[in-house]
Amino acid sequence: MNEQTVQRLFFGLLLVAVTAAFIWLVRGFLQPIFWAVALGIVVFPLHLRCVARLKGRSSVASLVSMLLIVLIVILPLTGLAMAVTTEITALYERLRSGQIDLDQVYRWTEERVPVLISWLQSVGVEPSRIQEQISSSAVQISQFAASQALEIGQNTLRLAAYFVLTLYLLFFFLRDGLRMLDGMVRALPLGDERERHLLERFAEVSRATIKGTLVVGVVQGAIGGISFALLGIGAPVLWGVVMALLSIIPAVGPALVWIPAAIMLLTGGNIVGGIVLVLVGVFVIGLVDNLLRPILVGRDTQMPDYLILLSTLGGLAAFGLAGIVIGPVIAAFFLSIWEMAVEEFGDSDPAGGDPDSTESPSP
Repeated sequence: MNEQTVQRLFFGLLLVAVTAAFIWLVRGFLQPIFWAVALGIVVFPLHLRCVARLKGRSSVASLVSMLLIVLIVILPLTGLAMAVTTEITALYERLRSGQIDLDQVYRWTEERVPVLISWLQSVGVEPSRIQEQISSSAVQISQFAASQALEIGQNTLRLAAYFVLTLYLLFFFLRDGLRMLDGMVRALPLGDERERHLLERFAEVSRATIKGTLVVGVVQGAIGGISFALLGIGAPVLWGVVMALLSIIPAVGPALVWIPAAIMLLTGGNIVGGIVLVLVGVFVIGLVDNLLRPILVGRDTQMPDYLILLSTLGGLAAFGLAGIVIGPVIAAFFLSIWEMAVEEFGDSDPAGGDPDSTESPSP
C-alpha cells in the first residue's frame, strides 16, 4: 500500500468520524433542520420569482418568502392549534360530567336490533362490557388529548425556539441553496449526473409529498369540520383537524372519524343528519382523496400508491410527524438507486452474448 493510498484512507476515515461527530452534536436540532429544508424545497420556485422581481437581491427575496410562509401557513396553524386546545378541554369536561351520552348506541341497538345483541351473546361477547369499554376508552382518549394539549402549552418556549431556528435556517437555505447544491455535487464521489439526478428526485418527492399531504388533508379536514358544524356535532374544529391528520391513510383515514359520528347521529334520533354525513363522507370526502392524491403525489413522485402508503406509514413509525416526508423520500431514493444500478451493472444482452459482437449467428 503506497503513501497516497494510506493518506486517502486516513482522510476518508477522518471525514466519516468528523461528520458523525457533527451529526451527534446537532442531533437535538435535526427536526428544525429537516423542516427548514422541506419548506425551502416547497417555496423555492416562489423564491426564484421573488428574486427575479427584486432584480437579483436574493437576501431581500428570502425575507419576502419567509414572510409569506408566516402569513399563509404559520399564523393560521397557530390559531388552529389554539382552537383545538380549547375544544379538547371542553370535550373532556363534557365527557367527565356525562353531558355526552355514549350509552345511546347500545340502547338504540338493544331496542332496534335485538337480534344483534342476541347474536353477540351467543358467540360469547357481552354487549354491556363493550359499552363500558367504549365509555372508558373515550374518557381515556380525551384525558390523553387534554394532557398533550397541556404539555404543548408548557413547552411553548421550546417550540418557539425551534420555530425561530427553522425560520433562521430557512433564510440561508433559500438565499444560498443553489450554492450549497453545487458544493454537494462537487464533494460527492458518485458522478455529477447521478448526484444531480438524486438531488432532483429528493426535491420532487419532498415537494409532491408535502403538497399532496397538505392539500388533501386541508380539503378533507375542512369539509369534515364544516359538515360537523352544520350538523351540530360538538368540537367541529378538533374533529376536522383529526380528519386532516388521518388523511395520510388513503381512502379510510377520515372515515375513522365520520363513521362513528354518523352512528351517533343515527342512534341519537337524527336520522337525516346521519344519512347526510354518510353521503358527504362517501361521495365528497372520499372523492377528494381519490381525485387529488394521485394528481398531487403519485404523478410527481412516479411511485405506485401502495409504495407511497407503506413508506408514509413506515416513516411515521420511525421518525414521527417528519416521517410523512422522510418515508416517501427514502422510498424514492431506493427506486432511483436501483434504477441506476440496473443501468450501470445490468446485462444489456439477456442471452449472455457479447453486445459488441457484429458476427451473425451460424444457421
